[in-house]
Amino acid sequence: MRIGELVGATGVSRRLLRYYEDQGLLHPARLANGYREYTDADVTAVRHIRALLTAGLPTTTIAQLLPCVHDEEGRMVPSSCPTTIARLRQEQSRITGAITRLRTAQQALDSILATALHRLGPVPADPAPPRA
Repeated sequence: MRIGELVGATGVSRRLLRYYEDQGLLHPARLANGYREYTDADVTAVRHIRALLTAGLPTTTIAQLLPCVHDEEGRMVPSSCPTTIARLRQEQSRITGAITRLRTAQQALDSILATALHRLGPVPADPAPPRA
């Protein structure tokens, strides 16, 4: 199938599909005329890529994990590659740390805002942005 068909099958834009190829996540065959030729396996790979991106994984990690996942009854399942579990745990820890840092930042910002509002007294609501 050509890239337009892959776009239709996955809902992912041409630009993103080309980006996935640049990142080493997709490996379409090239026809003599230079066109990319995709297979049903690429449709599955794009679904896996999207799921792993949704899980917060960077493309470099996805490139390492993608060969280690397969479909089972329409669901992505990690295979028994030696480093899969360790890599997923490492990413889970990274994301947990990011969440902790964001919560700390939110608490600090909440405190600063509360102090500012307390000192200023009642502040009128923000005006609506001007219409274009």
